[in-house]
Amino acid sequence: MKKTIILGLESSCDETAAAIVADGWEVLSSVIASQGKIHEKYGGVVPEIAARAHIENLLPVLHEALDRSGVTAGQMDAVAVAACPGLTPSLIIAVTAAKTLAWAWSKPLIAVNHIHSHLQAVMLDTDQDCFPAVALVVSGGHTSLYSCRHPLELKLLGSTRDDAAGEAFDKVAMILKLPYPGGPSIEKAARTGNPKAFHFTRSYLEKDSLDFSFSGLKTAVLYHCRGQNMLGEDRVPQMTAQEIADIAASFQAAVVDVLIRKILLAARRLQAKTILLGGGVAANSALREQLQTACDREHLKLIVAEKKYCTDNAAMVAGLAWHKLQAGLTADLYLGPHASHADL
Repeated sequence: MKKTIILGLESSCDETAAAIVADGWEVLSSVIASQGKIHEKYGGVVPEIAARAHIENLLPVLHEALDRSGVTAGQMDAVAVAACPGLTPSLIIAVTAAKTLAWAWSKPLIAVNHIHSHLQAVMLDTDQDCFPAVALVVSGGHTSLYSCRHPLELKLLGSTRDDAAGEAFDKVAMILKLPYPGGPSIEKAARTGNPKAFHFTRSYLEKDSLDFSFSGLKTAVLYHCRGQNMLGEDRVPQMTAQEIADIAASFQAAVVDVLIRKILLAARRLQAKTILLGGGVAANSALREQLQTACDREHLKLIVAEKKYCTDNAAMVAGLAWHKLQAGLTADLYLGPHASHADL
């Protein structure tokens, strides 16, 4: 039986990515150009700088993905792109490229929701049955909890009211003067730290709420380092490496505790037997290990995206696009980037 092959493009933030995926899960190639070094000195992504880097990176990334896969334009069944949500200047680059290729190759164009595609990442390189499930996408820009009956049947159960978990990691890393991006830096520092050294309050919000809030946790770390209401001097330069490690470990423990508690609450409420975890923060080893322990205790099946598919990539875009193509959900050449995740 002929496989359905889709080219995916991704430029929603600061990764320029192209991938070719067959039948929604078999990754034939996946190429990513990261801009981490470019934005490091700013402590975060600068949209205009990111967009210019996407312009420079897109064609080399696309050509490499095609070369690695051995797939020609004639063998392609569709072109897919993450069209929302994200940084508009960044989104425009891949959206424009995808429309151009779809027109030039006379192939269907498929628009994909970037957040939803992170859930598809758990199915890449495996054809195991993942549904129905409760799923969490936890990244630099999003912390969203879903009820999932099918890749195209998602119901949002809760999301962050302020900072996403990954954003909080970045900001706390900046407070502790650790390198950008903050997630890997906090995790590395936390390995030698004591997660019980400092008790940072966990924000669970209203009883039984499935929403998230990490702004207060970030502020608690800030006050610990610079004094209540920031009236004292910044103590971080005088801190020992062990004290910084202890703060990082205690902060990380607080984030992980909240994420796991909300996931399990949703699973109990929906009587779900499977939990899916994707997004950049899903690469965090403490979260992966402690969630696995919690799922074993609750007799739940846990499926986590491989670490190489946790950060933004185009394979997850092409994977989700396969399901949309089967359902006849294609876009036209008037497609533009959308700032809101509710647009697709």
